[in-house]
Amino acid sequence: MLSILVFIIILGVLIIVHEFGHLLAAKRSGVRVERFSIGFGPRLFTKKKNETEYSLSVIPLGGYVKLAGDDREEFKGHPDEYLSQPVGKRAKIIFCGPLLNYILGFLFFWLIFFTGYPTLTTKVGDLVQGFGAQEAGIKTGDRITAINGKEIQYWHQLQEIIQKQKSGASVEISVLRKDEKYDFSVQIKSKEVNDIFGEGRSIGMLGIVASDEVVTVRQGFLESFNLALNRTWNLTAITYRALGRMITGRLSMRESVTGPLGIFYITSKATQIGLVAVLQLVAVLSTSLAIFNLLPIPVLDGGHLLFLIIEKLRGRALSLKTERIITQVGLSAIITLALFVTYNDIVRFFGERIADFFSK
Repeated sequence: MLSILVFIIILGVLIIVHEFGHLLAAKRSGVRVERFSIGFGPRLFTKKKNETEYSLSVIPLGGYVKLAGDDREEFKGHPDEYLSQPVGKRAKIIFCGPLLNYILGFLFFWLIFFTGYPTLTTKVGDLVQGFGAQEAGIKTGDRITAINGKEIQYWHQLQEIIQKQKSGASVEISVLRKDEKYDFSVQIKSKEVNDIFGEGRSIGMLGIVASDEVVTVRQGFLESFNLALNRTWNLTAITYRALGRMITGRLSMRESVTGPLGIFYITSKATQIGLVAVLQLVAVLSTSLAIFNLLPIPVLDGGHLLFLIIEKLRGRALSLKTERIITQVGLSAIITLALFVTYNDIVRFFGERIADFFSK
């Protein structure tokens, strides 16, 4: 039940922030907002304030902002209608939804770095037979304090240095063992692995396994800001690179995309780990939602922006018939993708449970 509650809260936050971006930009542009809705289906709650009706509906898997005059057939030419606005103002209204999701993701990353996050230390938990660390004399329980004279404290620092080393190279490792310092010369061995894009690459290895010792790391206010910027930028770059590889068929969509069921499964795992994991999930989801919504696919915000760019270049909008055909194609593609992703999530995350249920 806790996982379900956290899942609903996370979706609610992401949706409210996204739709509030549209709402805020519309009101600042002088466009009348007729309805601000969270969820779909039968309404559970409705309240009208000024000219806007605020509602909460049964199915919390989305939301929408209904702007006056945003449909060509309903457009009456009033100055407070969406279609009465110049292209630039309309683009701002559309763009502000993903923008607020992007900002939310950044703020959560900033919060995580500033308040503290769990990180593995460099304490050796185990040794791998046949690799350099064991052969050099490093033992379980040793704490690695420096590599080639560079001081380190955390496991990810160790990985960043060692994985860049080539096979056969030697590195100088300093360790702390029962308050005594020891130095070892360790030969690197390489291993072929697949990265997050499915590409094979060779990484250097010492042959050690991390212990389960974890410490909480807190960064300064400005340092947290810079780290959050880097994390948001890196997530954006990785996502667009992955999308490009999926389009060209070099990355499996089946293994790389998840939907509401998959997000619920991940949320349940994050809830078990703790608050920081949940905050991390919100940051990643919010940033990913912004990126996905800006894709130039009709029915998404990016599709609406594409129509506005075409209108700006042509000096007039596409015909209503043409726009509707393109939108229907885009909607069909989104529905097909949703069905594929949902089926894939069922098989990936719940396949074993389903098989066990039917085998009884």
